[in-house]
Amino acid sequence: MASSLPTSMAIPISQPSPTLNRCATRRINGTVSRFRSNCVNCSIQTDLSPESNRLFDVPVLTCSEAIDRLRTTQKASKSKQQYLAMYSSIFGGITTDPTAMVLPIDDHIVHRGHGVFDTAAIIDGYLYELDQHLNRFLGSAAMAKIKTPFDRDTIRRILVQTVSVSKCRVGSLRYWLSAGPGDFQLSPSGCHGSSMYAIVIQDHSPRDDSGVKVVTSLIPIKAPQFAVMKSVNYLPNALSKMEAEENGAYAAIWLDDEGYVAEGPNMNVAFVTKERELLMPKFDKILSGCTARRVLTLAERLVKEGKLKGIRVGNVTVEEGKKASEMMLIGSGVLVRAIVQWDDQIIGDGKEGPISRALLDLVIEDMKSGPSSVRVPVSY
Repeated sequence: MASSLPTSMAIPISQPSPTLNRCATRRINGTVSRFRSNCVNCSIQTDLSPESNRLFDVPVLTCSEAIDRLRTTQKASKSKQQYLAMYSSIFGGITTDPTAMVLPIDDHIVHRGHGVFDTAAIIDGYLYELDQHLNRFLGSAAMAKIKTPFDRDTIRRILVQTVSVSKCRVGSLRYWLSAGPGDFQLSPSGCHGSSMYAIVIQDHSPRDDSGVKVVTSLIPIKAPQFAVMKSVNYLPNALSKMEAEENGAYAAIWLDDEGYVAEGPNMNVAFVTKERELLMPKFDKILSGCTARRVLTLAERLVKEGKLKGIRVGNVTVEEGKKASEMMLIGSGVLVRAIVQWDDQIIGDGKEGPISRALLDLVIEDMKSGPSSVRVPVSY
């Protein structure tokens, strides 16, 4: 099949040689040496000496060939997540073919991390806290100096319609705004315009509500200007999560520049004090979690029932946190998950506490039968 590249870009291909058999030669200090490649997709039979013009035997694919290979790779994937539908402003529509769920390589969200994102849960055919997440999404875009390609109502309609096309009734909707494609420069001044993407994900991983261990993170926390923005720059978050896993823990807890408890890699933290007060770190230096804020509202019911004496948002010292009766992670992915150990300190009696369980039950109930302010119906 003919190459889709211009003739000037064609790659000269060496002919197979049984004597080389995936070996190549190179000249080091005037001596020709041989090395063997680990490539499994092609036989490398290349002379890399200066006298040779032959190159690696890398196939040059047509568009259809590249897509066929991508589809084959995706079919071989054993991921527990299924991508049911994707919207892209680049092609101006929704696709249900995972092979087409791609981004331009020169989009600044890819090579510069100039983008923001957010997520909304899908439960029983409703989008949970879509408007709350969308407000934060647009606020993050403004902080990142990304002009939205559509107004808020249009973005909202696109998101709801993408879920509708997916037929997903339990899953999650994740969406991004980017400075857009155009070049590989640092400034987005050469971009054609901002871009928007959204994808519906169905995850078949079994839910686990058991108590977890956390450690104090040694990865530097993001500066407040970037921590309060939900951008795609999640390298510190990913390293923090890996740090926890390397230490046999579920998550690592960040401390702020003053040593107060901040947040987890992608969730907020909360405590129940010995005085039965729900305590949560302030949001001025960390991400304002939509689920965390909803928990603060739902927890008022526990105060009325006498299960909690009060609710407070403020600075939390490490000593205060480790002496708490209960500690928990809160976020759209975990909802409410009890922490039973922080570093070497057992929290409470080392088991999930009654307030953590009660708050989880309240969030699940809210997702399934809460008010219209937090549940947006999807027409399938």
